[in-house]
Amino acid sequence: MSDEFLARVRYLTFDIFGTVMDLTGSLAGPAGEFLAAHDSDMSGQAFYADWRARQRIEQYQDNQLMLGHSGYLETCRRAFVYCLKLHGVAYTDDAVQEFMNVYTRLQPYDDAITGLRSLGQRYQLVALSNGEQWYLEELLANNVPIEFDAIISVDQVGAFKPSPGIYRKAIQRLGCEPGEIMMVAAHSFDLLGAQASGFKAAYVNRYNLPTEESEYQPEIIVNDFVELAARVLP
Repeated sequence: MSDEFLARVRYLTFDIFGTVMDLTGSLAGPAGEFLAAHDSDMSGQAFYADWRARQRIEQYQDNQLMLGHSGYLETCRRAFVYCLKLHGVAYTDDAVQEFMNVYTRLQPYDDAITGLRSLGQRYQLVALSNGEQWYLEELLANNVPIEFDAIISVDQVGAFKPSPGIYRKAIQRLGCEPGEIMMVAAHSFDLLGAQASGFKAAYVNRYNLPTEESEYQPEIIVNDFVELAARVLP
């Protein structure tokens, strides 16, 4: 596929959770410790797989019910509690609330930091995320040694990605044409929403998953951020 479209791209918008931040590496271990402390022999890795899948459902339900935007951290908590119940793990609300502090300690993928440093030499770097605005600002400032040119939260539209409002909000905030933005994500549904809004798309396929069965397919598919930088930089 020709990369001529890159001549127009000025902004790279990044999914944060699972693309820049290593959720499995940051959460599976603490989840395993929580389970062991609550008399469960289930592994943290197996639990996290269910937890992550359930959190996606929580976000979709939040969008569909339209009862008011719950926020990223709340959907993470709901999904965690759902999976504790699913696997018969006894818990207290206080213990869950204390555990949720793990989200302040999320760590980025090493390749994301290396790649972002290189990409920032040519492109404007924009966090475009399901996280709450205050949370994104604190997490990125404390845990990601990269200066983003803008941080845009779905809080500004009150709906989780891939609802089109957040991509349109990014266009408005950046004051540019949709084709001047390329969404970078490790989740193909995020890219689908971005492309439907006129963005270009780079799929960082960390998890070796297929793209969506759709007319929209990523312009770029790479394994990590280092490969992405090599692909889009002269």
